[in-house]
Amino acid sequence: MNAKKTWCGAAIFAAVLLFFTLVSPALFALEKTDKDRKEERFFQLFQYVFSFVENNYVDEVDPKVLYEGAMKGMLDSLKDPYTTYIDTESILGLSLKDTTNGSFGGVGLSITKPLDSTPEKPAWVEVASPIEDTPGWKAGIQPGDLILSIDGVSTAEITMEEVLDRLRGAVGTDVVVQIRRGKKMEFPVTLKRALIEVPTVKFAMMPNGIGYLRIIEFTPLTAERVQEALDSFKAAGYKSLLIDLRNNPGGLITSVVDVADKFIDKGVIVSTRSRISYENREFNASPAKTTFKPQVPVVVLINKGSASASEILAGALKDYRLAYLVGETSYGKGSVQQIIDLLSGDAMKITMARYYTPSDANIDKLGIPPDREVLFPALTEAEEKALGELLQTTKLADFVADKPDLTGAQVDSFARELAKSYAVDVRVLKRLVMQEFYRTHLSPLYDIEYDIQLKAAVDILLKEDIPALLKTTKTVKELQDSAKPVVASDTASAKPAGQ
Repeated sequence: MNAKKTWCGAAIFAAVLLFFTLVSPALFALEKTDKDRKEERFFQLFQYVFSFVENNYVDEVDPKVLYEGAMKGMLDSLKDPYTTYIDTESILGLSLKDTTNGSFGGVGLSITKPLDSTPEKPAWVEVASPIEDTPGWKAGIQPGDLILSIDGVSTAEITMEEVLDRLRGAVGTDVVVQIRRGKKMEFPVTLKRALIEVPTVKFAMMPNGIGYLRIIEFTPLTAERVQEALDSFKAAGYKSLLIDLRNNPGGLITSVVDVADKFIDKGVIVSTRSRISYENREFNASPAKTTFKPQVPVVVLINKGSASASEILAGALKDYRLAYLVGETSYGKGSVQQIIDLLSGDAMKITMARYYTPSDANIDKLGIPPDREVLFPALTEAEEKALGELLQTTKLADFVADKPDLTGAQVDSFARELAKSYAVDVRVLKRLVMQEFYRTHLSPLYDIEYDIQLKAAVDILLKEDIPALLKTTKTVKELQDSAKPVVASDTASAKPAGQ
């Protein structure tokens, strides 16, 4: 009897589906567009599937489970890593709350994860940037590193929520991540979880009158802290400014606009565009808010960990030729997300618009190239293999364990000794030794001796004519246009291919 009822129900359901598929469009009002008719048709189909599964599935189903599954599937279908469903009681939801409040427990890594995993391209977790002074940062984890596993569990087949669940934990407990850097270098890293406070700005005067301003993330307090730094530099009589945006994962668009407004006295700082009219906005500079003297030379440091809001600042300063960019091409996140609260206490994070620099360039998936590229030494496959073998040992940790201080001579001597067993550039080994030392010691705000990008930026400020350099730079849009391929037309002339 039950089987008969089920088959009858299925037959009725199939008939209803067929009715709405074939007949219902003809019943809609004539003034409705094709898009309206499609939306209504699919919405009706969804309602019937939801109801049928709830009432006829072999086991009793909680409607909330069906709702959450439908929400996740719908948003995941957009193939946008920044658009996602957020159950506020999930690890992702709790992380969002904690980050908004200004602190959270974990290892201090800003990460991304592809939605799809295939044998050819596993969906391993990629590090976008480590947060400064956190366990991940002190361990030397770098932007672009892949996290292959967490405590032995592969990240390829688990969700981002499960990744966050495994990285979070009680303060003081350990988590082991397997890192892949480059093509062949793999090594484990043990991270001790800590209370992660969302940082914003650090600053100091460097020798030769250089004000060093490191913007770690754009929060509601960033603009205020940047102004404190500029006031401090002015009181110290600074001659030039170095803004370090490396590994800055972004933050609030309103915050970066307030910071940029201190340097730009007029014009568009950033614009956002969407098919939704109210998301089309221009953020303009105001002369009343400009506090920085334009005659002070500025160099901005960027790398592949500079993303989102940090790219807005770098792009605006570059487009107005107010700063010379040094380092490597930035991450390339040119989209704007909003968190929309839903009725069940949950939420969704959804991409609502794309942002454009003052020269009308969107940098999504492209990034901003520096005016002068400075890269850390690239490793050969043989060096990657040798370094991977070294990182499997405890030699670095053993060397720094009993040393309250570490001199340059000690680092150089130990690095050269390591080079006898591991065929790796001594400069790379010296940097690794210092990274290991800073895992257990207070790290300096900057380190010119081992940071070749920072050293290059300082040298440019001290030895070169920044205003003259800026006259030769291109805007972000000009760089994008010059990078487009050319195609031959029927008249044998060449023109840029369309976007």
